Amino acid sequence: MPKIPFWIFIVIAIVYFTGVRIDTMDIDASQYAEISREMLKCGDFLHIYDRGLNYLDKPPFLFWVSALSMKIFGVNNFGYKLPSILFALWALYATYRLTKLLYGDITGRMAALVLATCQGMWLMTNDVRCDTILMSWTITAVWLIQEYITEKKLKHLLWGSAAIAFGMMTKGPIALMTPVFCFGTDWVLKRQWRNFLNPAYLLGIAVIGILLIPMSIGLYQQYDMHPDAMVNGQKGVSGLRFFYWSQSFGRITGESPWKNGVDITFLYSNMLWSYLPWVLLLTPALFVNFWQLFIQKFKLQPDQEWISTGGFLLTYLALGSSAYQLPHYIFIAFPLASIITARFIFQMVEEKRYRKLHAFMKPLITVVMAIILFVALVLLVYVFPSGFMVVTGWAVATAIWIFLASFRGMAGKVFLLAASGMIIVNIFLSNHVYTSLLRYQVGAQAGRYIHNKSLPHNQVVTMGVDDPLNCLQFYAQGTIAGIDAPTQLAGRKYVLTMDKGLNELKQNGMEYKVLHHGPFYKVSELTPDFLNPSTRSKVVKHFYLVELK
Repeated sequence: MPKIPFWIFIVIAIVYFTGVRIDTMDIDASQYAEISREMLKCGDFLHIYDRGLNYLDKPPFLFWVSALSMKIFGVNNFGYKLPSILFALWALYATYRLTKLLYGDITGRMAALVLATCQGMWLMTNDVRCDTILMSWTITAVWLIQEYITEKKLKHLLWGSAAIAFGMMTKGPIALMTPVFCFGTDWVLKRQWRNFLNPAYLLGIAVIGILLIPMSIGLYQQYDMHPDAMVNGQKGVSGLRFFYWSQSFGRITGESPWKNGVDITFLYSNMLWSYLPWVLLLTPALFVNFWQLFIQKFKLQPDQEWISTGGFLLTYLALGSSAYQLPHYIFIAFPLASIITARFIFQMVEEKRYRKLHAFMKPLITVVMAIILFVALVLLVYVFPSGFMVVTGWAVATAIWIFLASFRGMAGKVFLLAASGMIIVNIFLSNHVYTSLLRYQVGAQAGRYIHNKSLPHNQVVTMGVDDPLNCLQFYAQGTIAGIDAPTQLAGRKYVLTMDKGLNELKQNGMEYKVLHHGPFYKVSELTPDFLNPSTRSKVVKHFYLVELK
């Protein structure tokens, strides 16, 4: 199996960074961007607020690093997205280092490439949420703790424990549970009971506890000291209990009110697109690993590992047992999935194992990649027409890809073709499709106009806009209030509304001047009618930013 050249990762990094041109998407990413901006403005890094209201849903680390980045680079897409892109790149390095420890340099590079080119990774660097940073801290923790196990250097354990703490400050106890799943499974299957009693791990726990103190103080001050504080319509909410129990374990026990009726297959069904194309290999790889363990009577040899497989499966089961799940929850386990997949590829290509499966997988992956490239073409030509130069670029890149795919010498390198195909597709998604899609988002368009024209925020209101409008605050760089009816317009000069709102203004005898208008559609809820240009006008609405006379 050929060694993956370093320059491929430079190309991938460049494509990742093109995502900074794309506006943040409602609901979550825009909300986190606005919380970070508000944190920077008020200078309070211990307590989290969303438009002046208590915010308890997520820990502070994403907001900390985003606010710091905005302080350096400004309140803009680049300032918000830069930390997450850097953490994504670090996750590739940490995945490489862990896989190199377990299986060597060649497999390590393949694991990093698999992670770098799965579709979910491209999405994480565009639609920035907590999961990119969480994934990075978690795989870093597993790598450094494995370094400690291998080299017996205490510094690796301390840094790995710090990574767990920062992961918990990013999205909660799952950052601790995943490393526990990884090493606990491996030690049990190897019957290495002494590892559970290693007193050095108490020092690691102490490091985690010490680093969590500032965040815990903030939670206690904001909520536990103020039982009358309103949180999601409730009073008497303990910030410490919410963070350390209710938000994570409470979703499994039923204590948490968050429920969306999905079952344990939900995350895997979403991996069918988010872990493309590698889910085609991950699935048989998991089966092979489990079958091998079964025939070995659930006992590993010293040269085998279940850090990756056990960590992935138990993390999946923990997340899949939750009463409330979203597709990106499983992203934390993608580095472990990539190690499993890379090892399976090495076994098929280098060790010549599973030959029938390998012979089946080569044409299957080639066909799937051809379909993905064709879908990209449909998006560029029909859904969001891009123009001659963009389509020509796709044609040239795809022609080269097809030539290599048909070249006999590349038959054993189909996995490199899969990775290169994903790079080609996401160059065009990032640089045309996503930017075209987000032109339909009200908040970014109106908010940027408000900021550029220096409209006073206290004189601007929204009325009857059928959109979350989280990104309005971020791009306007200020809090915009909302009202329900024209009778509440006293002292206001500018109104962001839609057709129904304009009619209400007219019915109340109010004259206005349209300053800015544009199309509106909820870009997070795509439908066939919207994607079809011939029917798009039936579902696209319009917004208006008006000045009252």
